[in-house]
Amino acid sequence: MFDSPEYPQSLSEDLFEQWLEIGREKPIPYAYLLVIWDEIENTYLPIYVEERSQIHSYSRYGTSPERQLLVAAYDLFSESRVL
Repeated sequence: MFDSPEYPQSLSEDLFEQWLEIGREKPIPYAYLLVIWDEIENTYLPIYVEERSQIHSYSRYGTSPERQLLVAAYDLFSESRVL
């Protein structure tokens, strides 16, 4: 995934699938998986949120740390990309 010049590096499909499963199994009713790029750690991180409105708090202009960038957001259950 994310295997193009637009992204800092690719993401393993297996790891992405694990993140989806982890999000579905959490006791908190999360609905979305956010894929975040951490510039200091040089890696992708999963963030789980309950509501679609929370996605924008992780955008470039939201409240996420400056070193982190929202790359994509997915619905945990349909697996469709929402951002």
